[in-house]
Amino acid sequence: MTISKTLRFITSKLWQATTDLTPIVVVIAFFQIVVIRQPLPQVGELFVGSIFVIIGLSMFIQGLEMALFPVGEEMAQALSRKGSLFWLLVFAFALGFSTTVAEPALIAISREAADVAMQGGLLPNDKNVLNSYALGLRYTVAFSVGFAILLGVLRILLGWPIHFLIIGGYILVMLITTIAPKEIIGIAYDAGGVTTSTITVPLVTALGVGLATVIRGRNPLLDGFGLIAFASLVPMIFVMGYGIVVFGVGG
Repeated sequence: MTISKTLRFITSKLWQATTDLTPIVVVIAFFQIVVIRQPLPQVGELFVGSIFVIIGLSMFIQGLEMALFPVGEEMAQALSRKGSLFWLLVFAFALGFSTTVAEPALIAISREAADVAMQGGLLPNDKNVLNSYALGLRYTVAFSVGFAILLGVLRILLGWPIHFLIIGGYILVMLITTIAPKEIIGIAYDAGGVTTSTITVPLVTALGVGLATVIRGRNPLLDGFGLIAFASLVPMIFVMGYGIVVFGVGG
């Protein structure tokens, strides 16, 4: 690749990231200037920070396209060709668990949930107890995502209709909500959003598309997507179950 082509490629990626970021900047600027009617604070730092975000976002997207998507698809196809259902399911579970357990947002929310539970009198002001609760919540979410990806892979392999599983899952969520302690419901409903991180989504999506590509009778467009829906749904059920174990049945 020549220098001119390299510069055009970099410029196009930076421009794409800029256009992706522009709506966010416009909304913030509008409310700050028109609604709040105050000038933007620290304009210089905001400008420099925006430049860093644009560069980082463009590099991140390029990294996904070059590495994570191909790796996910290649591993899914290799395991499918090998014909080992056991190792394919182990890989699906391990992928969901490992990408979630180290998610910074999940770690932060688990700690915050422990502090809130302590302030509400649900947990004693003991560091070990709070750490144990936060760790239990974190591993519960990670396990649930691993189970969700495993379930999604089984759906692709066996051809189960996705809408039946999604509808049934949300019915189960509503039923468990009626008996789960109110202190855990909000955390459970937010857990689904926390699990769909910038690393989990591309890897899991690539896994589903890769499987649907190599399995006869499967359509990558119809059958390859939907794993993220399970990763958002199942944690709500597991976290409310965790709350029932820790705090007892609510109502």
